[in-house]
Amino acid sequence: MKSKKTTFQHWGLIPYKEAWEKQEKLFQAVIAQKVANRDMPENEQVSTDNYLIFCEHPHAYTLGKSGDEKNLLLNQSELSAQNIDYFHINRGGDITYHGQGQLVGYPIFDLDNFFTDIGKYLRMIEEAIILTLAVYGIKAGRIATLTGVWIDHEAQVNPRKICAIGVRASRWVTMHGFALNVNTDLKYFEAIIPCGISDKAVTSIAQELGQEVDMKKVEQTLLEKLKTLFALEMEV
Repeated sequence: MKSKKTTFQHWGLIPYKEAWEKQEKLFQAVIAQKVANRDMPENEQVSTDNYLIFCEHPHAYTLGKSGDEKNLLLNQSELSAQNIDYFHINRGGDITYHGQGQLVGYPIFDLDNFFTDIGKYLRMIEEAIILTLAVYGIKAGRIATLTGVWIDHEAQVNPRKICAIGVRASRWVTMHGFALNVNTDLKYFEAIIPCGISDKAVTSIAQELGQEVDMKKVEQTLLEKLKTLFALEMEV
């Protein structure tokens, strides 16, 4: 049974490890239901759940499963001195930073409820970000072969990433997601080679506009774009 019913949860400011564990619990529950459905007659199968989670994290660096630890430029004592967590995690992609002022989104979707195409899934997340930024007068887009959302993506005189994306999928169920820099303190990116890309910069909405913006309004705008693109039947 396919269902686009999606539960939205806002976890507020939450330590990265705690959010990862909560994600994993939801992710595994969806997979368990899919496995259970295999042994049931079709008329007795239970629709799998979809979740969309927004949150912010205290300072943390996360390295994807294929990432290079050399892209973290601090040692453990320096991380501890600056009160920054560091995790080697099970998403795709390389290293990125999480901190307050950054809108983090974790879609835990059963793509069997939508479409079974990871590439399309990533492009639709990017599109939701691009459309959100357009509301703020920021022209953004994609750079070929590079996941995420970029400013100056066409001329590439000074290309800079404004949103990182890294996901994990199993049995067409997704977890992890995106990190949109809204009012993020960009100095923390100086201690890493973001996403393993050394020749491109990082930016934020505040950096591009020259002033901080209302995080709640960004969240509301992005939520509406995601609801429209994925045709989500949202439940809170």
